[in-house]
Amino acid sequence: MSTEPRINDRIRVPEVRLVGPNGEQVGIVRIEDALKLAQDADLDLVEVAGQARPPVCKLMDYGKFKYESAQKARESRRNQQLTVIKEQKLRPKIDKHDYETKRGHVIRFLEGGNKVKVTIMFRGREQSRPELGYRLLQRLAEDIGDMAVVEAAPKQDGRNMTMVLAPTKKPASRKSTAAASSDAPADAEA
Repeated sequence: MSTEPRINDRIRVPEVRLVGPNGEQVGIVRIEDALKLAQDADLDLVEVAGQARPPVCKLMDYGKFKYESAQKARESRRNQQLTVIKEQKLRPKIDKHDYETKRGHVIRFLEGGNKVKVTIMFRGREQSRPELGYRLLQRLAEDIGDMAVVEAAPKQDGRNMTMVLAPTKKPASRKSTAAASSDAPADAEA
């Protein structure tokens, strides 16, 4: 099945509900009359609602319609934000310095506008103490509370405990940060 609407001679029904080129209702007409009207106006007869009884057809320039719909689709894709989820893995018995390093990575990911999935991996007897992992995730959430919000609360999933953090503000654009850094040396030299 084609997703494109049927046009002109491809419409195979005896009657259609016709809509004029400016959106005015013409009424229910025979397909031959609708095709004649389209040909006289130098337009195409395009089926806009094929499921209706009778099908709704409109008089329009189909090439222009396809071009405009492609432009709209391209514009919507351009404005689309791609969400990336970064992952940071920790262990329940993490050293203070290692924790600070991992926290720095999480902060860097959040500043880049990415969501972060923090995973605590339990091994062996650590599995009997899930509260250690829960406390570690709560501590991390408190430490970066000003730049992130907890999107998914900590939950145990087999040997792992996960939590998802989302950034609270949009990332600074690269152009504005590059412009700010290039202005600073110029001011220092003057």
